[in-house]
Amino acid sequence: MAERGESPEKIEEAAYLLRKSRPTAVNLAIYIDRVLLTLKENRNILPVIEEIFNEDMALCEAMGKAGADLIQPGENILTICNTGSLATAGIGTAFGVIKTAHLQDKKIHVYACETRPLLQGGRLTTWELEQNGIPYTLICDSMAASLMRSGKIDRVLVGADRIAVNGDFANKIGTYSLAVLAHHHRIPFHVVAPYTTIDPQCADGSAIKIEQRNQNEVRGASGSFGSVIWSPKTALVYNPAFDVTPNELVTSLICDKGSLAPKEVRYISY
Repeated sequence: MAERGESPEKIEEAAYLLRKSRPTAVNLAIYIDRVLLTLKENRNILPVIEEIFNEDMALCEAMGKAGADLIQPGENILTICNTGSLATAGIGTAFGVIKTAHLQDKKIHVYACETRPLLQGGRLTTWELEQNGIPYTLICDSMAASLMRSGKIDRVLVGADRIAVNGDFANKIGTYSLAVLAHHHRIPFHVVAPYTTIDPQCADGSAIKIEQRNQNEVRGASGSFGSVIWSPKTALVYNPAFDVTPNELVTSLICDKGSLAPKEVRYISY
């Protein structure tokens, strides 16, 4: 919009609409606020947008290197949702770790949860894995427990949309289930996210607002094939986009500053 010469009022209106659309994702709100502050100061917002883009690329590279240091050759890694270049400006968060480990020739194999109901894992993560030549297997979300029990998962890597000061975090629905399963099976469980995902105003997970999505996303599916509804159209649906995982289930937070214990989040400068 700025490149097209839209008025500051139109840009501000669009920014607030975008900010409102994703109440759980704190770094989106932080970046939008940076742009709006520049706009209110009557300055050109394009350099700020480029700065944000470049910063995100650098953060992704730093997380990728920090996380790859933990990966041992031949590991089987489980992940959920999409955390790669389709979701970030750079190589990604959890996916960035996976890609970096692959480029280090660590011979990893990725198990990608399909991530119901919008199938970001099945549609997007698998595509990125294919593009990067990373060996993978696609699974239904409910298959993770069976894989862990059979000893086929060595490590879990997930992203985050908001991290509380105490280390609790919100991520795509189904992440909490993976954390509980990993804890039971004594499998390392890591959150990969930049400092911009930490909300200094959020004391713990109970304060994280969870986005509620359209009920038809669960009643059926939609895509290039059109839409299909397989449940009764009147079926009541509970469809939160995210769930909250408590810090005690997290092995470490892999951020741009390195790998930290969850309770060290409070010491990170924002």
